[in-house]
Amino acid sequence: MTQSNEAAQRTPLALGSSGAAVPLTGTDDTAGQSSPGTAPRRLTDPASMRALSHPVRLALIEVLTLKGALTATQAGALIGETPTTCSFHLRQLAKYGFVEEAGPMPGRSRPWRITQLGWSVDGGTDTGKEHAVAARHLGDLTLDRQLERHRANDQGSRRAHTVWWVTPNEADELQRDIEKLVMAYRDRLQDPTSRPSDAKAVEVVILTHQFA
Repeated sequence: MTQSNEAAQRTPLALGSSGAAVPLTGTDDTAGQSSPGTAPRRLTDPASMRALSHPVRLALIEVLTLKGALTATQAGALIGETPTTCSFHLRQLAKYGFVEEAGPMPGRSRPWRITQLGWSVDGGTDTGKEHAVAARHLGDLTLDRQLERHRANDQGSRRAHTVWWVTPNEADELQRDIEKLVMAYRDRLQDPTSRPSDAKAVEVVILTHQFA
């Protein structure tokens, strides 16, 4: 996930979605489709940001991103929550277009899937106070989860730090180059058959900000 003038939160897979069969609440820019969209959903509505700003809901988005369609029972077993709790939060996520029903399955199974791969939040100074507060809360909550995973992973975790002296235009260009590099393997999130046999899920978190 990156943060710059446009604070972009992107879960490993991204974690989010909006489908044509799901009525959206709010005014976010979404691509109506039945399978996860490749472009991150641009969150412009504070209500949608607040709806996503919950640890269980973020955990559900993450697990659906990494594992594909899951029922509330299956998701609950993976994130350590009860099926009842997961069912409630999945319905709330669906209300705001982040997840949708994946289609009929044998018996009474009701699997859910994400509708888009990730999200971005405009954190510019020209946004209103309500928008800024909601965006900050979602960004902080997401970053806290990422850093917690990084600190807990003592195998294969890496850190790098540098400072650039660049113009605003150069900073934007660098940001685009970094995102292009990071997203090079994004298609493997949607297509498990494209993953090499020894591939593992690796979370990449990128933070950029003015140093002084």
